[in-house]
Amino acid sequence: MFQNPQVALNELPGTDDVQWQALDPSYKRLRQLQNSLGIFALAVPLTIFTLATNVPLLPAAVFWACWVIFAALLLAWPGISLPKRGYVVRDKDVLFRKGVVWRSVTAVPFNRIQHVETSSTPFDRKFDLATLQLFTAGGSGGDLKIDGLGTDIAEQLRIFVLEKVGTSIENA
Repeated sequence: MFQNPQVALNELPGTDDVQWQALDPSYKRLRQLQNSLGIFALAVPLTIFTLATNVPLLPAAVFWACWVIFAALLLAWPGISLPKRGYVVRDKDVLFRKGVVWRSVTAVPFNRIQHVETSSTPFDRKFDLATLQLFTAGGSGGDLKIDGLGTDIAEQLRIFVLEKVGTSIENA
């Protein structure tokens, strides 16, 4: 006969006692470089516009003061946000956390994973980084993308997950 006993809330597993793995330290430098390039790419046309339109000194000074504050925050953001990201590989799933203001923890069970992929952009390769993406059954809502992993770690995780997925398929 089918039984479905209730589980006490204090017996539920938590994520506070797991050892979160940090992303690769060079990922912070990559993000700061990308943000610097974006700042520069916007600053050049804004400078040309400011000089070409003869904007009065006070509004231009206020605008550029705001721009400098925005640029400083953009450069500091990787140092603030990346320590809040991490992953854990457990026996039955992979956990990923992210978020400074809006925090989330995503758990992807191995028995839901259909495909695993590693990828890297030219910038990623320059910093020896890769992205691990787990594709799950049931659509893109359960997919998980972990960027900022070292190339070796991403490949080791890909192989480990593929072995786990193969085991869960054979035991199904």
